[in-house]
Amino acid sequence: MQKIYLDFETYFDSVLSLTKMSTVQYINHPDFKVWGVGIKVEDNDTEWYGEDETPAILEQIDWATTALVCHNTLFDAYILTQHFGYKPAYYYDTAAMSRGLYPNMSARLKDCCVREFPNDETMRKGEELVSAKGVRDLDPLLDEQIGSYCIQDVDLTHALFQSYMNKNFPCDELDLIDLTTRMFVEPKLLMNRGLLEDYKKEMAERAQLAIDASGVTREVLASQQKFAKHLESLDIVVPTKKSPRTGEQIPAFGKNDSAYIQMCNMYPEHRALWDAREVVKSRIDETRAQRFIDSTNPDGTFSVPLRYYAAHTGRFGGSDKINLQNLPRGSKLRTAIMAPEGQALYIADLSNIEARMLAWLANQEDLLRAFAEGRDVYSEFASEIYGRTITKEDKLERYVGKTAVLGLGYGMGHQRYKDTLKSGSPSVDIGDQTAQAIVTQYRSMYPNIPQLWSGMKNLLWEMITPKSNGLSYGPLTVRARGLELPNGMQLKYPNLRHDNAEFTYTSRNEYIRTHGPRLTENVVQALARIVITDQMLDIQNLPEVDIVMQVHDEIIAIGSNTDSDVILDKILTIMKTPPAWCRDLPLDAEAGVSSVYDK
Repeated sequence: MQKIYLDFETYFDSVLSLTKMSTVQYINHPDFKVWGVGIKVEDNDTEWYGEDETPAILEQIDWATTALVCHNTLFDAYILTQHFGYKPAYYYDTAAMSRGLYPNMSARLKDCCVREFPNDETMRKGEELVSAKGVRDLDPLLDEQIGSYCIQDVDLTHALFQSYMNKNFPCDELDLIDLTTRMFVEPKLLMNRGLLEDYKKEMAERAQLAIDASGVTREVLASQQKFAKHLESLDIVVPTKKSPRTGEQIPAFGKNDSAYIQMCNMYPEHRALWDAREVVKSRIDETRAQRFIDSTNPDGTFSVPLRYYAAHTGRFGGSDKINLQNLPRGSKLRTAIMAPEGQALYIADLSNIEARMLAWLANQEDLLRAFAEGRDVYSEFASEIYGRTITKEDKLERYVGKTAVLGLGYGMGHQRYKDTLKSGSPSVDIGDQTAQAIVTQYRSMYPNIPQLWSGMKNLLWEMITPKSNGLSYGPLTVRARGLELPNGMQLKYPNLRHDNAEFTYTSRNEYIRTHGPRLTENVVQALARIVITDQMLDIQNLPEVDIVMQVHDEIIAIGSNTDSDVILDKILTIMKTPPAWCRDLPLDAEAGVSSVYDK
């Protein structure tokens, strides 16, 4: 399969801009225009083709036997597939590869080149394109300048790709890049725009009712300073916190700030005010509904924006101004996502994978046995807390147990545990003494987990000890300031050091503190991610379905609405089978079929 390195140059101005629009909006805008394209076939010289030449040169390429390589492939591949109608056989993306190799660092082409070729000044990105802002028709001189700029970008992308491939970038990870790119540029899901428009209207009306009930204007509720002054006028002490950026004390008005939560609890008579503030500052559903509309293609399909290696641990994240990873269950934002007529969505959910992975990594045999036997671990721990049998029907008590099982395994203290409970369910207030007792109880019941924290702390030391390179710890291998994962990727901690009794590493030029429990959480998330992505690729290999979306621990595929039981059985078999490196990990999953994403 031949590789073609490609970069489109397109018209932009102060309004028609990717800083203000989604990719779908921008490319489908009536004023969108392709100035030209830079193309490199394999290792041949890169050529620039202007506006009039672009359609003809693209038509000459046999895309069915061509792999496309771009930097930020979502953009260029969307133009190629949706604007020109050509679908390559495979998609590479050097920006995505960079995030996989250097997850703590910028993946911009400029920054990638400085990092990858620090001593080669010829490998630097130009800046000529800024002079073309607002220019619809390029004169010969500007066309030449932009062509030269584009050729350089293509050559840099080619050099980056060669360098990244020489680092033995895992083939499965390349397949994931291809898969996530395909979700966006070759969309198969439909979007119910009418439902979203109604939902927007509903949310706006609900917000206005909350604002009216508070007796305070939207302007006051939206401003930190004005909201703080209003609280002072009510003789309420404004909660504060230390700014992570300046170190100064600033108002603590975040809905998860413990001081803010405490203040709201102290003044229940002002509940309408607290509710209105949250509505104004958290118009997330209304905003996301509009972004879903903006990301709907003219034919009604939905380009799924999934960002490969968005997190340090490899987890997927949002892209193109949408984050599908935090869609609330039961939201109309979910039910707006539909299968085409004659097809169905197969929605499979891997059950409590991180809790299972933590128990497996710690070799906490009683917890592993409970998972293997299909017992409700959350209810069982809640039963220990309350001294009586708790079932799924006891929702609040089970919630207390579930939060403990999911959170206390990573060193969470009693105050944070209390605040987490309160933020998730305001009616749950267990008190300091009870919270501390639950923390102690968890660590006593599952002693191997605190021992795992100690083991992870030792690994932090090993990562900064040169002689430890290659040391094995379960499925992990110690590398310099990182851990090699069983899929060949690394969990990296750049500039890891121990100073002033704490470990720190750098992420985007900021120092981040870490310790044994936090490393435990990172490792668990990274390993769980490998399990899920392996399953995605295995399901994608089934002839009956195509993977179209991934949300947290859910895998969503599309396939025929007939023979659904057979298809579901195949999917569940894959999801309940652990990888070779953790054969004794007890997995479980549930799956269903629907015409809409309603799980």
